[in-house]
Amino acid sequence: MLNNGALVGLIVLVIILAIAAPAFLTIDNVINVGVQAAAIAIIAFGMTFVIVTGGIDLSVGAVAALGGMVSAFMWAEAGLPGWVTLILGLLVGVLSGAIVGLSIAYGKLPAFIATLAMMSITRGLTLVISEGSPIASSSGVNWMGADFGPVPVPIIMMVLAGLLCWFILSRTVLGRSMYALGGNMEAARLSGLPVRRILISVYALSGLFAAWAGLVMTARLSSAQPNTGMGYELDAIAAVVIGGASLAGGRGGAWGTFVGAILLAVIRNGLNLLNVSSFWQQIVIGLVIAAAVGFDVIRNKTLSQ
Repeated sequence: MLNNGALVGLIVLVIILAIAAPAFLTIDNVINVGVQAAAIAIIAFGMTFVIVTGGIDLSVGAVAALGGMVSAFMWAEAGLPGWVTLILGLLVGVLSGAIVGLSIAYGKLPAFIATLAMMSITRGLTLVISEGSPIASSSGVNWMGADFGPVPVPIIMMVLAGLLCWFILSRTVLGRSMYALGGNMEAARLSGLPVRRILISVYALSGLFAAWAGLVMTARLSSAQPNTGMGYELDAIAAVVIGGASLAGGRGGAWGTFVGAILLAVIRNGLNLLNVSSFWQQIVIGLVIAAAVGFDVIRNKTLSQ
């Protein structure tokens, strides 16, 4: 239960909703849950890197909006090819994250402050570029919101992002170094790890995944919206923590984050099927986040004994 609490909770929730709302387990609705979870899951995979190192990233929702907006603007206004604008959107995320990483690694800013400032900057830039209005996106981006046979491409993007997150964390030196930083940053530094370089890489990856999610959301609507990603940073943090990561760092993984993101999507979808007010849905999500953090505290105490 300590290691698979989110998965057990998801299974129990699915059983309850299948009984309470017969339409829940239909193929169309299951696919709908996957599509709804895709953007949050992709952002959360990037957030996993940050939380594993003991940090936090509040800028991901705004970075997602800026990535999609820059891509749409460069196609609609500058006339660049669609595939070029897609790459530019991703680079916006990498650059935003790298700047945050630099400010933390060299400027010694707390992650909370650095990412809060970046959230304000990127959200402001999105509004400046768009002048508060949606901008149509290119076919070079819109394919990410289409279907590949019977499977929506956003679900494929979510799976690919999850596999990439898993590979980096479990099969690369960078990934193992992230766990070392989260366990004890000073010990990691004394043992010769390039702590500053790792931190920059971690936040650059978080920005990359955020921009990736922003492009997926842009593709689903065939336009970049100025308010894209509002509040998604909180859902991403919740998905990572619900999935078993520790806010203290040193623990977390792609599978747990995936389960956490699906759990949040299932809760929202189930409440919609049960005709629960969106106002009450926010309360339920808040209680789930509080329960996940409380469970994390209890788990840490249990594992330390």
